[in-house]
Amino acid sequence: MQEQADGKTPGLSAEEEREIDEKLPPRAAVLHETIRIQGDHELERSIAALWWSALAAGLTMGLSLMAMGLFRSRLGPSDESHVIASLGYSAGFLAVILARQQLFTENTLTAVLPVMTKLTLNNVGRLLRLWGVVLCGNLAGTLLVAWVMLRLPIFDTQTDLAFLEIGRKVMENDVSKMLAKGIISGWMIATMVWMIASMESAKIAIIVLITYLMALGDFTHIVVGSVEVSYLVYAGEVSWGDFWLVFAGPTLAGNIIGGSFIFALLSHAQIRSERDVIAKRERDKHKLLEELRRSRKD
Repeated sequence: MQEQADGKTPGLSAEEEREIDEKLPPRAAVLHETIRIQGDHELERSIAALWWSALAAGLTMGLSLMAMGLFRSRLGPSDESHVIASLGYSAGFLAVILARQQLFTENTLTAVLPVMTKLTLNNVGRLLRLWGVVLCGNLAGTLLVAWVMLRLPIFDTQTDLAFLEIGRKVMENDVSKMLAKGIISGWMIATMVWMIASMESAKIAIIVLITYLMALGDFTHIVVGSVEVSYLVYAGEVSWGDFWLVFAGPTLAGNIIGGSFIFALLSHAQIRSERDVIAKRERDKHKLLEELRRSRKD
């Protein structure tokens, strides 16, 4: 087949070229701007709106522990059981993201891009305000739902024991492992947010895939893990000191490092580099036009 000098296939109609453009994946700059706009909207929300949405998200995240415990209690302790029960980990994320509730680890990417694009004290303040409110709301919801799951006569003994086993598995990690696994978890959540912006129609599949892998790898997540570990605290197996110092602190730091300082920073650097190349092309083009005008005058 003969091809044009610019590499395009000859004989395509305008309608066919438009169809090709529609099927092409969005450029990274488009995804960056889409997420940046979403983050800017989140930064503008009132404290009350952020708080109630974050509290609801924390409560909803109890679904992850609930689903995993129910699977595990029915399947029994085995490697095969872990492979299947890990699917339950996705339940809370699906409910929170599809309901558009505030999840802290999503905001380690979404709300950070506007700040990286325009680094001002005002934007940094808005980011810290959002992070503080959403994190407190998420943790309040997780602590409440864990207490309800343990204290109220909802589940049978076998399921209660499964909840305890899940929490014990988290606390097998020392501080360094909590941090390292938290970094991977934060990076994976940021990747999930980026992928959803690229393929909105595949949102459910993306959420299930990423969070299922997180559960299989036993990576630590500040919100889901708060349900699992606080359940142990209420059961008297772990102290609040261990909850905050061994689990929550290192995991939170890891999630922020993975989501903000690795994924968001690299993504922003990529777009900035691309923007610099485009700007250089525009300057070179303008310079060439100026030289042509001068040559014509001479």
